[in-house]
Amino acid sequence: MTITSPPVCRHCDETITDPADAVVIGHDPGNSGPGWTIYAHRDHVDLVDLIDPVVLSVMVRLWAARQPL
Repeated sequence: MTITSPPVCRHCDETITDPADAVVIGHDPGNSGPGWTIYAHRDHVDLVDLIDPVVLSVMVRLWAARQPL
């Protein structure tokens, strides 16, 4: 028996109670499993930032180091 919890909005961290309001916006892979689906309220889809700020800062530094002066 699989117990599934209601989806949680990535933007506001509130439970999405209406299934018609839940929008799949991505998927986070797991280290030792299938991972999980990322949801958001229909009104919050455009407000969600899926890029990790730490990864973005590392990538910007790498891109800047590769550019010739």
